[in-house]
Amino acid sequence: MLTTNQTSQGTITAVAANFLYSLLFLFGLLLQPLSGTQVASWRVLTMFFSLVLLVSVLKQWQHIFDYLKTLKNAKEWFLFILPTPILGAQIWIFMWAPVNGLGLEVTLGYFLYPMIMIVVGRFFYNEDMSLLQWAAIICAGLGIAYDIFEYGAISWATLFVCLGYPPYYLLRRKLAVPSITGLISDLVLLLPVVLVALYMNGGFEVAITNHKLWYLLPLLGIISTAAMSLTMVASQKLPVSLFGTLCYLEPVFLFITFVTVLQSCSVKGAKITLLSRTVVPYLIQNVAPYLRDYG
Repeated sequence: MLTTNQTSQGTITAVAANFLYSLLFLFGLLLQPLSGTQVASWRVLTMFFSLVLLVSVLKQWQHIFDYLKTLKNAKEWFLFILPTPILGAQIWIFMWAPVNGLGLEVTLGYFLYPMIMIVVGRFFYNEDMSLLQWAAIICAGLGIAYDIFEYGAISWATLFVCLGYPPYYLLRRKLAVPSITGLISDLVLLLPVVLVALYMNGGFEVAITNHKLWYLLPLLGIISTAAMSLTMVASQKLPVSLFGTLCYLEPVFLFITFVTVLQSCSVKGAKITLLSRTVVPYLIQNVAPYLRDYG
C-alpha cells in the first residue's frame, strides 16, 4: 500500500521529469548550427548511451534478455520491430519542429493524442468511456473543426504527433513489451540509421568544430537520462491513475516553454482554439475527477 510520503515523493519526481522533457524541446535551438534532423540524430545517440548507463546501474539487462527470449517466431519479431520507425519519426519531429516554426503545432499534438487513445480504446478494445471523457473528446473535436473552418486545415505536424503515437503504443501493448525493453531495443535499431545520417549530413563535423556542442550534447544525454530515471521512480511510487494524470504535464510545460521562450508569431491565432481543443479537454478529463473525488 502506498503511503502519503511515497505519493508526495512520486508527485515531485513526476513533475520534475515532465519539466525536464520540456527542456529537451529547446535543444533544437540551443544546438544550432546543427539542423533539426541532426539534433534528432544526436538525441538518439545520446539517449542510447544514457539508457545503457541507466540499465547497467539499475541492473535491468537480465530482464531485457528474458523478454527477448519470449519472442518465438518471425511474426512476433516483426511486430516487435515494427513500432521502431514510428518512435524514430516522433523523436525527429520533436527536435525538428521548434527550429522550423512548428513548435506550437507539435505541442498541440501532444495534448490531442491522449484523446485519440481514448477513442481507440472505446472502439477497438470496447473500453467504457465516462461522461467526462466524452465531454473532453467533444471539446477537442470542436477545436479541430474550428481550425478547419477558420484556417482551412489542421497542421500536419499536429496530426503527425496525435495520430503517430497511438499505433506505437498499441503495437507495444499487443506483445506486452516492458517499457525499458522496448525503448532500448528501439534505440539499438535506430543507432545505425542515425550514425549513417550524421556521417552523410555532416553532423559529426559540425559537432567537432563547434566547441559549445562538446558540453551541450552530453547535457542532452544527461537530461534525457534524468527525465527517464525520474519517470521510472514516479511510476513505482504513484498510483497508476495519478501517474497517468501527471504525465499530461508534459504538453502543458511544452506550451509554456513555447510561448515564453520561443515566442512564435503564430501563437496569437492559435490562442483562440487552444482552450477548446487542448486545455479544456485536459481539465475535463484529468482535473475534474480529482476535484469531484477529493474536493
